[in-house]
Order: sequence, then structure tokens, then C-alpha cells
Amino acid sequence: MVFLDMPAGLRRGELAGLKWEDVDFKHLHLNVSRSLVDQHVGPVKTEVSRKLMPIDEYVALDLMAWYEQTPYKQPSDYLWATDANRAGSKRGKQPVWLSTVMRDHIQPMARRLGINKRIGWHTFRHTFSTLLKSNGEDVKVVQELLRHSTSRMTLDTYTQALSPDKRAAQSRVVGMIRPTTTCTVVVPRETNQISRKSLKRFGVPDGI
Repeated sequence: MVFLDMPAGLRRGELAGLKWEDVDFKHLHLNVSRSLVDQHVGPVKTEVSRKLMPIDEYVALDLMAWYEQTPYKQPSDYLWATDANRAGSKRGKQPVWLSTVMRDHIQPMARRLGINKRIGWHTFRHTFSTLLKSNGEDVKVVQELLRHSTSRMTLDTYTQALSPDKRAAQSRVVGMIRPTTTCTVVVPRETNQISRKSLKRFGVPDGI
């Protein structure tokens, strides 16, 4: 969950609202089309936020591993569908509470690692922005990866960033937070696709 959120710069509601039908493993992108806050489904923050979001091959492989484990694999199922008994009739039909995941898992781990500053889901989006800027990425690429609806006049003078530029920028951030030895499946960069063999290995249907 964290390794999807941080290098994608997703807002908390967007992360919670993702379904398997929003993930394109073949072409390595997400379709961010809804936001879910306190289990209420709504639209994303702005129309600009509805743009396709590239995902790095490492992130895609993490998602494949999760797809293999979760019992909720239908295209209409949420990525992070709750399997808790206390969810009752909502079990499998709504995502976990991200505030609970942050409180019970992420924040305690951060403290064990010596991170004493207050962190929340927006921390990952802010960190993503900071790393992009520190890598010297083009300002238009940063704007489009963060899917901001407005920008300063200087940003608007740039032409629209091409998808390969956005994907390369995101991959550099992933490389900063992931060891390079963890990816066991090579993705052909010319096509930006995960091979059909890899999809079959993880049990991912062609339609997802």
C-alpha cells in the first residue's frame, strides 16, 4: 500500500478508492477515477486528477503479489478490500480504513525506525513532490505527476509533459526507495508492458 502511494503521489481518498479494474498491468498505469473518504465514494478532487497515472514496474510487481494473496480479485473489488469479520455484511465490499492502517501499522513502524515527526498519508505525497524536485525533474512533469489543477504562470509556459518523461521521473523516485535487486521480472522498456508470462505467473487476468 505504501509502495503504491508514495511513488504515485496519490491522495488518501484516491488510494482507498482504487479497484482492480483501475489497474492496467500491461501498460503500467492507473486510472484514478474515484475518491473514497470515510467509506463514502465520490469524485476525485479535480478533473485534472482523473488523468492516467504511470506506475513503475517494481510497483506493478508488488501489486501482482498482492493480487495473488487477496481473496478479492474481481475487477469491481477494491484493491484494499477489508477481510475483517467485524465488517459484517461490508466484508470484502469496502476498503480497509486507511486511518486505522496509518495508526496501527505505519506510525508504530516509523517510531521504531526513529522517525518521531508526525506523519500521515499526505506525508507520502509531499515526500514524492520533494524527491521529484530534488532530482531536478521538469516542473511540468512534477505538476502532471501530482495532478495539480492550477499552476504558476511559469509552469503554464511549458509544453505538456510526455508520458515517457513522467514514467522516467517516477522510476527515479522508486529507485531511491527500493533496492535494485528486488525486481525479478524484467519489463521491456520499449513497450512499457509487463509480459504476458509474468501476468500468468501471478494469476492476473488479461482484462485487468
